Parts: sequence; C-alpha cells; structure tokens
Amino acid sequence: MEKIGGLFIHNIPTFILLGVLIVAWKFEFFGAVVFLLAALFYIGMALRNAPNIFMALSWSIIIAGPALLISFLFFLNWKNKRKQRKKRMV
Repeated sequence: MEKIGGLFIHNIPTFILLGVLIVAWKFEFFGAVVFLLAALFYIGMALRNAPNIFMALSWSIIIAGPALLISFLFFLNWKNKRKQRKKRMV
C-alpha cells in the first residue's frame, strides 16, 4: 500500500498537467499560459537545486522543453483562431 501512495504522490504534477491539458483543449490561451508557467517554474527549481548550471540546463531542456513547445503551439493555435474569427466578422 505504501508503494501505491508513493506512486500517486509522484504523479500529482502529471495529473495536474493532464487536467490543464483537458481544459486547454477548449481554451488555448489558458493552456499557453499555464504550460509556460509550469516550464518556467521547473527551470527555476532546476537552477536552484542542481549541483551546477550545466546539469540544470540539461534537466530543463529535457523536462521544460516539451512544456515550452506545448505552450508555444497552444499560443499559435489561439492566435490563428483569433485571426480566423476577425476575418469572418469583416
């Protein structure tokens, strides 16, 4: 039972980001902001806790890199949808 609790505790950030992803599927700007903040938070934690800057950068590229990419893609999708709405109104 202790192993299951440990597994759940370590997966809480994953469940939170999964919930954000579900909401962001409909509200792209929300997803862009939250994934950007999550990536920046991880980079800050890595810089603070890593033994040296090179380890912090490698950890950040591996973990925060995909979050930054997801944030960028949500932002582009939001911007594209906004442009399409303006074209329909004109």
